[in-house]
Formats: sequence, C-alpha cells, structure tokens
Amino acid sequence: MIYLQSVDLKSRSDLPEEFPFSLPLVRRFEELRFHSPVTFFVGENGSGKSTLLEAIATGIGSTAIGGESLERDKTLEAQRRLGRAMRFGWARRTHRGFFLRAEDFFQFARRMHELQIELAEEARQAETRYSGYGLALAKGSLLGQRDELTRRYGENLDANSHGESFLHLFRARFVPGGLYLLDEPEAPLSPQRQLALLSMIKEMVRDHEAQFLIATHSPILMAYPEAQILSFDTCPASEVAYDEIEHVSLTRGFLNNPEAFLRRL
Repeated sequence: MIYLQSVDLKSRSDLPEEFPFSLPLVRRFEELRFHSPVTFFVGENGSGKSTLLEAIATGIGSTAIGGESLERDKTLEAQRRLGRAMRFGWARRTHRGFFLRAEDFFQFARRMHELQIELAEEARQAETRYSGYGLALAKGSLLGQRDELTRRYGENLDANSHGESFLHLFRARFVPGGLYLLDEPEAPLSPQRQLALLSMIKEMVRDHEAQFLIATHSPILMAYPEAQILSFDTCPASEVAYDEIEHVSLTRGFLNNPEAFLRRL
C-alpha cells in the first residue's frame, strides 16, 4: 500500500536563504513521487536525504520514537520550517506509523527502563497510602502498566545488545496500515540483523499494508526487492537502479579485492 504518493514544495519562488532552504536539494527541488511501498533515500553525508526525511516527518505530523516530540525538538526547528513549506499528496491519509532516528533509540530504551522502575516503585508506595479495595485497584493499575511495557519491550531494552534491542522495538511498534520513516536504521545492526530487519519490512508490506521511507547507507537494506531508490547525490534527486549506487559498487569492489583498495591507503 502506498499512502504518501508525493512530496513537493508549495512554492519555488521567494525561498528563504537560510538552512535548509539553502541546500541544493531544496533550491532545485522537483516533485518526488513514490511508486513502491519501500523507498530508499541514498547519497553521501550532506546531500540532504536525512534533512528531507525529517522535514517530511514533521510536515505530516508523524510520531517520534525515542526523542522529544517533533513539535518540540529544538534540533528539528529548521526541518519544521521546510515541512511547513511542503505539499503532501495522499492516496489515503494514515496516522499510524512513526519516525525514528537511530541515535534516538538509546534514549528511548533508557526511558522505557526508567518508567518500568518508576511504576514498580509507585506500586510499592501505594501500600502505605491505600488499603483493601483501593490498594488492590491502585496496585493493579500500576503493575498492569508495567507488565504491558515489559510485554511489548522486554524487561530492559538497554540491557540487550543494541541490534537485538533495536529489532525488539520494531517488533513492538510496527502496526498494520502504518507509514514508517526511518533514518539510517542500520546504524546499530550487524549484517545478519539488517537481513532480519529486511524480513520484518517485507512481512509488514506483504501482510499489513505498510509503507516505508528509509534514509540509508546500507547496500543490504537497499537490496529490498522492487524498492524505489532515490539518489540525492544529484540535484534534483533522481531514481537509480541498485547496481548504479556508488555505495553498492564500492562495497562490492572492496569485498571482491580488498588488497587493491588497501594498497591505496
């Protein structure tokens, strides 16, 4: 299912001079149309792919996982300005899904663990304030919330390996009919776990009508079958085939003959 069909600027005239409107990607922006449930934004650091993904997330009012809400996050003020300047074409509006930057995950993991501890402590303190039916009601509510967090996220996300915890979060938060915006989700994942994430994405698209926009450097993720790949190394951004991506050819060349690359160092 493709919910978000297109992204464009409301106007190309009188754009502000400051970031992010100063980016070549924005100055020469042309409408992006999404024709696959899985679209990858690829390109070198500084090309603007993550900035655009953040602007889309703020512009459509996506839910943030890990950090502050997108409306209050001070690091996204510039992206919010760009998001307000954009027009979004929907086949069908969905409010399900989320936006996730890899670096925000660790903050989220710590917060979930702290919340579990706080709920358990509040349940213990309830014994000094209530008795009888009131105590049972208070403890039941608090421990029920803690048990639900444990069921969804495990006892302590922060205690697991980063890759294991990251995948656990995806399993817990993926819901049918969602639009998911992921910024470099491969960061904490080993190659094997990147394949596990690919499998989860494939299941969500096939069985649960999900759509994904993913900014990535990972040749493994980019190999998703029939994905749309947009390169931000050109202005305006253009669609490319998997074998034409520099990250793919460079990685393939290195793995085929690492000595040739190492001799140049």
